[in-house]
Amino acid sequence: MKQFKLGLLALTALVSVHTTKAQTVDEIVNRNIAAMGGKEKLETLKTVRMEGLLNTQGTDVNLVITRATLIGQRIDISVMGMDGYQINTPTAGWNYMPFMGQTSPEAMKDDQIKAGTAVLDLQGNLLNYKDKGTTLELLGKEKVDTADCYKLKATLKGGKVITYFIDTQLNYVVKTVNTQNLNGEEKEVASIFSNYKPTADGYIFPWTNITIQGQIDFSKIEANVPVDAKIFTSN
Repeated sequence: MKQFKLGLLALTALVSVHTTKAQTVDEIVNRNIAAMGGKEKLETLKTVRMEGLLNTQGTDVNLVITRATLIGQRIDISVMGMDGYQINTPTAGWNYMPFMGQTSPEAMKDDQIKAGTAVLDLQGNLLNYKDKGTTLELLGKEKVDTADCYKLKATLKGGKVITYFIDTQLNYVVKTVNTQNLNGEEKEVASIFSNYKPTADGYIFPWTNITIQGQIDFSKIEANVPVDAKIFTSN
């Protein structure tokens, strides 16, 4: 009987641990959503247009990024007097980089298309994550520079895994890590986000991003601008 009671206590403790952990994940997500303007505000974000400058290996590249949530993303690129673009949608994608020797648009490979789908949800992969088929796991805490961060592993419905680092004080995502195929080799790629501030209509974005390509500083971000879906097809 004593052994049975001990076993029951152990089981109760196990259930309690899992319940606490699930609540902790949701609390972290809810604080992040609140910091980004709240659930109702985020659910009204449908399109965004961002103008910025990418500094890569000492070269300045002008970028215009246009996104329509769950429909497509187009990045217009101007460098060395030439214009190119990158387009991705949930089912297709194209690259046209004349400054890299391309003479016509080239279709993306399936793994590139899949990798690009994570950015198509403008409202964020953490908002309503259960409804989207995403599972979250709290991996503890880790520092990003000097900031203490919660480390959340997100497994999206399609299988893509993204690790989010959320500042414990400001509740912003300051870093993400995911696996990408680079030149035929799977590698972990990190992105850093900072300089969070609102647009004119109150949507909050990180105006400085550091990616594998370099640092992007945005000078203009507009939300819910008219976007013609035709721009998400190759020219």
